[in-house]
Amino acid sequence: MPPRRRYDQYCSAARALDLVGDRWTLLIVRELLAGPRRYTDLHADLPGVSTDVLASRLKDMERDGLTARRKLPPPGAAYVYELTPRGRDLLPVLHALGEWGSPELAELRPTDAVRAHWSALPLLAALDVGAGVAEVVTEDGEFHLYVGAEDGPVYGHGPAPVAADARLVMDAATCAEVCRGEVGVTDAVRAGRVTVTGDGALAKALRE
Repeated sequence: MPPRRRYDQYCSAARALDLVGDRWTLLIVRELLAGPRRYTDLHADLPGVSTDVLASRLKDMERDGLTARRKLPPPGAAYVYELTPRGRDLLPVLHALGEWGSPELAELRPTDAVRAHWSALPLLAALDVGAGVAEVVTEDGEFHLYVGAEDGPVYGHGPAPVAADARLVMDAATCAEVCRGEVGVTDAVRAGRVTVTGDGALAKALRE
C-alpha cells in the first residue's frame, strides 16, 4: 500500500480527516458499532473493499487508537476487531453524516448492495422515544438496536440476544422513508405502516 497521506494543517477538521478521511474507514466504524467483528465478517459486510485495503485500514485504525484487536477465548480462538472508546466517539459523526447524506437515498441504484443492518444507525437516531432493545424486521433482514445505550454495541445482527422491549416490523419502503427523515417512526406506527409488538416501555412509547 502507498504511504498514508496527511493534510499537514493545524486544523481540527484536517486532523480528524487524517485519521478517518481515508476511503472505507468510517464504514468500518459503522460495522464495528455492532460490537467485535472478525476480519471475514467485516469483509463480507463491506462489499467492494479489497482484502489488502481492509487489512491496511484496520492496521491504521489500530495504530491510531480507534480499534483494538484481540483473540477470543476457546473454543472460538479467532481474532476480532472492536472499537476503542475513541472509536466509539465517532457515533455522532456517523449520525450527522448519515443525516446529511439521507437525500441521496431517494434512488436505489441497480449496482447498490443492500444489507438490512445498514438502516440501524438512522433508525437508532429516529427512535428518540425512550430506551431499550428493539428488534427490527424488514424483507431485507432482521437486526436489533440498543436504544439509549451509553457504551458497548449500539446495534447487532439478527434477533436480539435478550428479550426485546419492542419488535418493529415494516416493509423496506417504510424503513427507507424513516431513514431519509421523511416520516417519523411514531407517525409510521400510527399510520399502520410499522407494526409494534412487545410489553416494554419502548414498545408502549411507540404505540402512544
